[in-house]
Amino acid sequence: MTELARRLGHTDDARLVIITCDNLGRTHAGNVGAYESIRRGLATSATLMVPCPWARESAAQYRGEDVGVHLTLNAELDLMRWGPITHAPSLLDGDGGFPRTVDDLWDHADTEEVRRECRAQIERAVLWGFDVTHLDSHGGAMIQRPEFFDVYLDLASESNLPIRLDSTESQATAGFPFRDLARDEGIVSPDHVVGTATGDPAQVLRRAIDDLAPGVTEICVQPAIETPELRAIDPDWARRVAEYELLAEGSELSGAVTDSGAVLIDYRALRAVQRSG
Repeated sequence: MTELARRLGHTDDARLVIITCDNLGRTHAGNVGAYESIRRGLATSATLMVPCPWARESAAQYRGEDVGVHLTLNAELDLMRWGPITHAPSLLDGDGGFPRTVDDLWDHADTEEVRRECRAQIERAVLWGFDVTHLDSHGGAMIQRPEFFDVYLDLASESNLPIRLDSTESQATAGFPFRDLARDEGIVSPDHVVGTATGDPAQVLRRAIDDLAPGVTEICVQPAIETPELRAIDPDWARRVAEYELLAEGSELSGAVTDSGAVLIDYRALRAVQRSG
């Protein structure tokens, strides 16, 4: 678990952490929350949902931050729909957008339409001016099924970009060695991934920092400012706002990182290591 840390120029016991703001482009509130969390807070990276309603606005606000493409094949919110940017009938549900669940996606999606759609999302991010640093899969849709993972890995190889992968323990659930396959192709990914979807946000984030293991850990958050739009469409709006306050406005979490001895890094460091071979 320390090989990547060594390749990044750190010691075997170094604890390196990427704090990523997911879902850039989904809402205006999330755009503000992500950029503010990076520009004046603890966050070091973000992931862009190209098909979402506020993605173009996030591009207009971009100032060179570390942003990857959050390859999007689902639209999970009941009151806001988004769909493919290519002609992809198998990626639509009956409600004008992507399927709401990954199971529905897996049941109906044509893998060639998935490949074309995801490639178009990367290309559009580049066209908008983003210096794309990595790839990620919204909802993990591209990781847990081998036919989807093949597309994910191919796109990472084409773009020579690192990817987010579930931690090693998840390989047993998936039934195939996705981390080993990525490593064999020379694709870099963090050693550990920590989600923050449940529990008290302050406690969850503090525990994630206190429990960092040697190697590179990515902590995934979704900070947003409070707005009427966010309250109306996102059942988890209060968590988004709490994460924003912790990352962009709070000093306690910053103190926890300092006390832990962890080093904040971003995906650009991983991209440089991958491209150096």
